[in-house]
Amino acid sequence: MGEFSPQTFSSSLKSSSFSLLPSKAGWLGVHLRMTGQLLWVNESEPLPKHARVRLFFEGNRELRFVDQRTFGQMWYVPAETEVESTVTGLKLLGPEPFSEEFTTEYLARKLHRRAQPIKTALLDQSLVAGLGNIYADETLFLSGVMPTTLCADLTAEQIERIHTAIIQVLQQAIASGGTTFSNFLNVQGVNGNYGGVAWVYNRSGQPCRTCSTIIEKIKLAGRSTHFCPACQK
Repeated sequence: MGEFSPQTFSSSLKSSSFSLLPSKAGWLGVHLRMTGQLLWVNESEPLPKHARVRLFFEGNRELRFVDQRTFGQMWYVPAETEVESTVTGLKLLGPEPFSEEFTTEYLARKLHRRAQPIKTALLDQSLVAGLGNIYADETLFLSGVMPTTLCADLTAEQIERIHTAIIQVLQQAIASGGTTFSNFLNVQGVNGNYGGVAWVYNRSGQPCRTCSTIIEKIKLAGRSTHFCPACQK
């Protein structure tokens, strides 16, 4: 989500019509879903097959929303409109991991009465926003916690380590440009590099980078879960 004040907006490449946005800045919300990509390119670049939206800027530059499976969503919210009234899912999200609200105390309070595995809890976007399957596995490895550990059984020390690891993992992922295992690209069209340095995710059957024990993989709540049985307790 970011403040938005482009020159023109095309709601779909299937239509040749273009509409002018108000000159006063509003907000543009984008949910990439499974296969969505935002690409910052020159207008002269050939259009990819699955381009859905084009946003035109000065200097013959444009932002393209490419989405092969059409699961993605995009919202334009006028400046005078409350963002949450249009992008209603925002109301359901927990705090951002880098926000002041996301403290160790907050995490402990939310996990205290949950009778579910910690890995499953970390994927709940109402607990903390933006932590997906990959980084939940990485978080639990760095914190030394087994993904099957019930939230209610976590010690204060373990919760503190999990809180620290969430921030550490996301900082590293951002610095690496995200993770690409299928088709993810950043706005410059570059693959994410975090997958090459992942501690456990997608490394089942391979030796742990810390102790050389073989990384294992199980299913939790229908999601693949990777861990080191020696480093995580």
